[in-house]
Amino acid sequence: MDFQLNDDQRALQAGVRELLARRFDREALRAAVGRGGGLDRTLWRDLGEAGFFALRLPESEGGVGLGLPEAVLLFEEAGRVLLPGPLVDTHLAAGEVKGAAEGETVVTSQCGLLIAHLADSDVVRDLAPATLDAAEPVRPVDPLTPLHRMPGPAPRTHSPWASPEAVLLTAAEQAGSAARTVDMAVQHACEREQFGQPVGGFQAVKHLCAQMLVRAEMARTAVYAAAVTGARAEIAGAKLLADEAAVRNARDCLQVCGGMGFTWEADVHLHLKRAWVRSGRGPTKAQTEDELAADLLAAAR
Repeated sequence: MDFQLNDDQRALQAGVRELLARRFDREALRAAVGRGGGLDRTLWRDLGEAGFFALRLPESEGGVGLGLPEAVLLFEEAGRVLLPGPLVDTHLAAGEVKGAAEGETVVTSQCGLLIAHLADSDVVRDLAPATLDAAEPVRPVDPLTPLHRMPGPAPRTHSPWASPEAVLLTAAEQAGSAARTVDMAVQHACEREQFGQPVGGFQAVKHLCAQMLVRAEMARTAVYAAAVTGARAEIAGAKLLADEAAVRNARDCLQVCGGMGFTWEADVHLHLKRAWVRSGRGPTKAQTEDELAADLLAAAR
C-alpha cells in the first residue's frame, strides 16, 4: 500500500499552505488572539470558496469529490498555523447544513458539556436554539478557542466528536502543530547564540530537536496511513501519537527557546494550549488505548 503523496495531493497541500500564508499570517493570528478567538468571517468564506469544507462532497453535490487522505492534508496545514474556529464540525456538516460547504454557515457542536465558538456559530448540531440560552461562558485554556458550558449532566447522545473522521481530522491538526513547533525550535536554536555559538550546537538542544522531529514524523505518518486505510484501530493509534507529539513538542520547544519561549509575545504557548484543548476532544486517551488494545487482541486470536 502506497502512503506517498501524489502530484495532485502535493499541489493541494501547497495551495492550502499558500492560502493560509496569505490570509492567516502571524499578524492575523495575533489579531485573533486579541479578539478572543473570534472568527474572521471573510477568511471563513475564503476557505469555503477554496473547497476546504466541501472537499469530500461528491462533485454532483457541488463538492470537490476527494477523500479523507486529502482532507487530512488540509487540516494538517490548518494545525500548523493554529487556524481558529470549528473547522472539523463545519467540514463534517458540509453535506447536511445549508451554507456550511460554502463557508457561509459556521457549524459547531457540543463536546461533553462544552461548546466551542458558540458566539460565532450559526448552527449548533443536535441542539435546539432555545436550549442554548442556558450556556454560560467559561475562561478557556486556549485564547483562540472561546468556550461555553452547558448545564450538566453531559448528554448521552452520539456526538460528532466520537466519529472516526472527527478524531482523524483533529489528529491531523495536532500533527501540523507538532511539525510547526519543530520548525520554531530549530529556527531559534540556529539564531540564538550563547558562549559565542548558536545554542543548537549544544548536545542537549540537538537531542531535544531530534526527539521532536521523530515524534512529528511518526504522528504525520500514522495520520496519513489511517486516512488511507480508514481503519478504526489505525485512527486510534494516530490520535495517540499525534496528541503526544503536539503536546510534548510544544513543551520541548519552550525548553529550547528558554525564557523567551515563556513570554506572551512568543507563539509557543499558543501551540501548547491548543494541543491540550484538542487532545481533550473526542475519546479520552484511556478510551482510545482500550480500543486499540481490543483490536490488537482480536487480531492476535
